[in-house]
Amino acid sequence: MNIFLAIAAIIFSALTAFTYFKAGSMKAKASEETLLAAGMGWVKGRMGFTRVVAWLEILGAIGIIAGPIGAWVTNLEWSKWIGVAAAAGLTLTMVVALIMHVVRGEIKYTWKMNVGIIAVAAIATALQAVVVLPLF
Repeated sequence: MNIFLAIAAIIFSALTAFTYFKAGSMKAKASEETLLAAGMGWVKGRMGFTRVVAWLEILGAIGIIAGPIGAWVTNLEWSKWIGVAAAAGLTLTMVVALIMHVVRGEIKYTWKMNVGIIAVAAIATALQAVVVLPLF
């Protein structure tokens, strides 16, 4: 295995996990007023949905890290796929967020962040599939 790809897999997976864990934690703890003040207009009147998204982001972030670690520790076949599934799920979450911003007319303000996070999460997904899966 190429050591460069292994290091890249760790970096991109950790960056994706950190980004989504931080975003999910904020959405899970903050009030509607705080989120609206932060520029998240989509949360108005949808705090139940917002909390679900927050917990999915938190669980996905944990899965990106815990999946490969669990596969290494337990050597269970299904465990090695958790990291790939979590990274792919978080990539799709951001694709849906990008579509939502287009529909709401906010894309001119958010496209750089959305595309950047999609790219990092997609790279993490690919590296988890190409580098991490063959290790176990």
